[in-house]
Amino acid sequence: MEVTLLGTGDTTGTPTVGCDCATCQRAADPGEELREQLREQGATMTAGGGVERTRFSVHVRNEQTDESLLVDFSPDFRRQFLREEVPLPDAAIVTHIHFDHLDGLGNVYRLCDTLDVHAADETDPVTGASVAETVADDYAYLDQVSVEPQSPFESFELCGFDVQLVPVEHPPLLCYGLAIEEPQTGAKLSLSGDSSYHLSEQARATLADPDLFLADAIVPAHLCEYHPKGGRHHDDAGVPRTFGDKHMTREGALSLAEQLGADRTRLVHASHFYPADEAFEQPLAVDGERYQL
Repeated sequence: MEVTLLGTGDTTGTPTVGCDCATCQRAADPGEELREQLREQGATMTAGGGVERTRFSVHVRNEQTDESLLVDFSPDFRRQFLREEVPLPDAAIVTHIHFDHLDGLGNVYRLCDTLDVHAADETDPVTGASVAETVADDYAYLDQVSVEPQSPFESFELCGFDVQLVPVEHPPLLCYGLAIEEPQTGAKLSLSGDSSYHLSEQARATLADPDLFLADAIVPAHLCEYHPKGGRHHDDAGVPRTFGDKHMTREGALSLAEQLGADRTRLVHASHFYPADEAFEQPLAVDGERYQL
């Protein structure tokens, strides 16, 4: 299983358009010492020598079947695929309907002859439709796309992988993490999806013991004081593991990773609100990282 992190940023990405904060400036010009460190961890440099966290997307290639699975359709789809030179997907999964995870689907026009897109079949009480139904309705003009509803916690085969959608907490909409296993090798990739720290025991059990865990970590915990809702799910030391009510803090993501027994953890969906001196510390991921499981 080859995992390529196409997009590791939040809804605005880093650098953020029109922003001159110290973190966005450091992403654009990391300096040679940090640039070399980021190269060593697999970062893809821009033409100007900067690094990016474009909107979230993950490419997973099954080396046993030579098939590729795409998790979420970033608005930066075109740039990501050109930059990383990975194969176009044979199938895809949409975790939820927020634009930074879905709006890149239109990019498959004229690129894919057929594409099965898998998504959850649970009806969202807010929208009155499941993720699968919303994707099918919003992209009905794409004749080559077939939307396949899937039930959470029920394993299905996709690109030779065993896949499960895992319900997580990302109010107000339904959202899902993923457990992806390669049955021949036993390699396992788990993704938290956009999620708070609060997961059910069944969700934790399904995500447990991954070789690689990709965890939503939008900000460090100390920034919760700036959120109108503050922080939630505090640990014994009073550190908030959820920022507001939608995303994990860095500390929450690392705590969850430890509880899941992850062999390796990369923090994704990171925002440009990380202070510049923290924004590229390990284990925060950047675009272009590639892992062999």
